[in-house]
Amino acid sequence: MSIYNIKVIKSNGEEVSLENYKNKILLIVNTATLCGLTPQYEGLEYLYKKYRNNGFEILDFPCNQFGNQAPGSDDEIHRFCKDTYNITFEQFKKIDVNGDNASPLFNYLKNQLEDDEISEEHNTISMKAILSSSVFGSVKKGDIKWNFTKFIVNKEGFVVKRYSPIMKPQELEGKIRELLLLFK
Repeated sequence: MSIYNIKVIKSNGEEVSLENYKNKILLIVNTATLCGLTPQYEGLEYLYKKYRNNGFEILDFPCNQFGNQAPGSDDEIHRFCKDTYNITFEQFKKIDVNGDNASPLFNYLKNQLEDDEISEEHNTISMKAILSSSVFGSVKKGDIKWNFTKFIVNKEGFVVKRYSPIMKPQELEGKIRELLLLFK
């Protein structure tokens, strides 16, 4: 199975095949609107505006599984993100990322890379303990630990990086640039 066989639903209810994103670098993120990490939307929008004309897309999947931090309807979430952070990248229907009702896309992503990467700045014993804690809802290896877990998919559809929620979008810029240059 390839990521391009998976279909997802946009926030407006339209079903879309990920094949539409073939030959693009993708940053796929599970998000929430009432999370302490919600300001990461600013960094996501920065990356999108900077690289969208070079074959880069962000796919935003709101998720309410962690502390009920995305409680609104798809329309309310979309309006909040547009009004507060002026997002212009694709936002999709709210999903589950773990458990029996997990999105096929996130099951695929988790199976490709089970562990989050964190930067040296955040690579402390206490931070590792927090991220591996059941407080973050993770019950089995590979599960998403919290809102704003980020996956980078290359132009061939392979998951090449999985980043911890605490990694700021700007910290991914070097990898995005590298992949865009590699696959020109």
